Amino acid sequence: MKPKLAPDTDLATLDDAELARRARVRDDGAFRAIMQRHNRRLYRIVRGILRNDHEAEDIVQEAYVRAFTHLDGFRGDSSLGTWLARIAMNEALGRLRHDRSTVDVATAEARQSQAQIIQFPLATTSDNPEQTMAQRQILQLVERATDNLPEIYRIVFITRVIEGMDVEETADLLGLKPQTVKTRLHRARLLVREQLDKQIGPVLMDAFPFAGRRCARMTDAVMKRIGFSG
Repeated sequence: MKPKLAPDTDLATLDDAELARRARVRDDGAFRAIMQRHNRRLYRIVRGILRNDHEAEDIVQEAYVRAFTHLDGFRGDSSLGTWLARIAMNEALGRLRHDRSTVDVATAEARQSQAQIIQFPLATTSDNPEQTMAQRQILQLVERATDNLPEIYRIVFITRVIEGMDVEETADLLGLKPQTVKTRLHRARLLVREQLDKQIGPVLMDAFPFAGRRCARMTDAVMKRIGFSG
């Protein structure tokens, strides 16, 4: 039976464990709250692996469907966010392995060249067109530098620097030792270049966004696929 909510209950204030409990009994609001809370993180991680925004959106949707149809598999050994991120990452790696086994080198290179550069929103609005242009250029440099990192460094860079996950959570997600996470992050920072790392500052948190209509579209699509309409 669907749990009864108090009229003033704000699902956004509930913790992940409670949202997961409500989702198990098919509370539609809980499903939406989970997705709205974790969409950006999952999208950033998946895009960091695939380096293609459209494919990343498809994979995140598949990951949610897989997770929501196997919620009994969530035992609370890690956070719901980490559990979801691991499913999304595995889906992305599976897509990557499939692509590598079926696409020849020339096709893969052509496909990579077509990967879209995300147009980031600015962290703050400005009446200074030169400042606005500079911010956009910095964000584009961040994305390109991240995309050009070798895979083993790229995902650590995204989880630790762009997404802000701590060492322990990143290690748990990737199945690495904390020291390995630290070593790979250090190497990633060197590859991105120290000067760039200093320039990006607070605007880095706006990298690889997933909000607004895109977030709502993803949420609605998953809800339909797991049996909710309207």
